[in-house]
This record gives sequence, C-alpha cells and structure tokens, in this order.
Amino acid sequence: MNFPTRPGVFTASLTPLNPDSSPDLNQLVTHVKWLLGQGSDGVALLGSTGEANSLTMEQRLAIIEHAPKELPPEKLMLGTGSCSIQDAIRLTRASLKAGVFTVLVLPPFYYRPQSEEGAFRYFSQLIDTVSEERLRIIFYNFPQLTGFSFSIELLMRLRERYGAVVAGIKDSSGDWDNMKMLAREMPDFSVYAGTEKFLLDILREGGAGCITATGNLTSPACREVYRAWRSGNAEEAENAQQLLTRQRLTLQQKPFVSGLKALLQHSVPDLRWNNLLPPFVPLSQEEITAFSEEARAAGIQLPVRD
Repeated sequence: MNFPTRPGVFTASLTPLNPDSSPDLNQLVTHVKWLLGQGSDGVALLGSTGEANSLTMEQRLAIIEHAPKELPPEKLMLGTGSCSIQDAIRLTRASLKAGVFTVLVLPPFYYRPQSEEGAFRYFSQLIDTVSEERLRIIFYNFPQLTGFSFSIELLMRLRERYGAVVAGIKDSSGDWDNMKMLAREMPDFSVYAGTEKFLLDILREGGAGCITATGNLTSPACREVYRAWRSGNAEEAENAQQLLTRQRLTLQQKPFVSGLKALLQHSVPDLRWNNLLPPFVPLSQEEITAFSEEARAAGIQLPVRD
C-alpha cells in the first residue's frame, strides 16, 4: 500500500511545561527521542494531548521551529489547526519552513461549520493560500470536541480538487464502522485510527495505522502489534493486540493529559511532567499511586531514565 504519508504508529505527544507554563523545549525533544526509541514510528506534536489549543501562538511557533532542528522531520507531524484561518495558515507555513510537510488540522471548532460547504471553503483557503504541493494534510476528526464530523463526500471532494495534499485523516470519533468505510473506499488515503484499540483492525482494512495519546506509554506494545502484522504472523498480532487493548483501556480511565503526565512524573520525578495548563487539574497522590499500580498490572513499562 502506497500511502501519501508515513504509515505506522504515531504517538500524540504530551508537552512538558516549565513552572511558568511555557513549553520545555529541551525536555520535549528528549521525550520524542524516547518515544521513537520505544517503538513509535512517528510523533505528532501540538495535538489535543499536547495541550496545543491552550498554548499561545508564539509558544506553538517556538515548538514548530525548535523540534525539527533536533529531531528527524520526516517522523514528525505538527498540529496547525486553529479557529482562525489566518493562524492556521501561519502555523502551516511555519511547519513547512521547518521541513515538516505533514500537518494535523482540526476544523474550526468555535464557529463550527454550518455546512460542509463552510468546511470545504475553510480548508480550500488554507491549501490555496499556503500553496505548497509537498504539503500533506491529515484531517483531525474529533466530533466530540469540535462538533463537526468529516463525511466521506467532503473528503473525496477535497481530494479530487487538491490531490495528494489531502493526505489522510485521524479519526478519533470512536466510530469503527466509519473508519473501516474510509479505509475501504479511499485506499490511496492515509486513515489513522485515533486509538490503538483499533490498530490491528484498521491495518487489516488497509488503513495506515494509528495516532494515539496513550502511545506516550504504550509504544512498545504498539510496536509488537505492527511488527507482527507486517511479518504476516496473524496469531502473534492478535495476541499482541489483546495486550495493547488492555493497556489502552487501563490508561483511558483518567483524563489523558492529567493521567499520562501523572504516571510519567511518578516514574521520573526529576522531570517536570506535573505542570498542566488550565483547565486540566493534577491527580491526587492517592490517585497517582493507584493508577500507577493499575498501569503496571496491565503490563505497561513505566519509564526509568538516567
């Protein structure tokens, strides 16, 4: 399968924060390198898990400028969506300038598109204004937060007009039937499940892989599923997926940003994972201790770094 973007397992990275709430750029780079070493095929920065929509424009631009200097740009995906089309254009141009051509873009989520025509015009203006044939847009389908769901008709219309620039979708709707339909009906389109719970299923249907928040701690298990599937070992892939699903279900018991940062901070207390942006609130020490025990019981290897 020839996908227009990198296939496999992408982790939607957390953003480590300094005490003043600014992104800790050096720790972010360290974390991404660790994720790549743990089994992630790529890393998405500035998504929901990265608290992107709570960061300032200057902070997002700082991450976009800094990360590709220290990390392989071809393994990065940068979130450039915004309610403001001008901000989305600015962020996307910055990503391209930094050498990252794959971007993850939300639809406008406050003044939500009143029709598919409104969404079509938003994305058309973004693509036409940026005007870069190497650009690869992954649409971020998260209707629970945005109030808008990408239909196959809209995706096909954009694809017909803009070709490979309209590259794929991250489907965080939880609607497996929709993911399966997109993978089957758009074989030259990168369909990523928004959860590793569907990793093996989406691969079987011809999808590209997954982009997942909990990959911050499940990357080793994700790697085993993807490796077994690519090697053609169906039984091993199924067994690996069962373990991976257990890990995902364990981690999703808590809000992702608060829960994942709490587990990282609990494991590596010298790092600044306990800093959160409002409206997220930290877990209590009792919650962290219990959550850590549940994670280990699910086979999650919490990090230990020198």
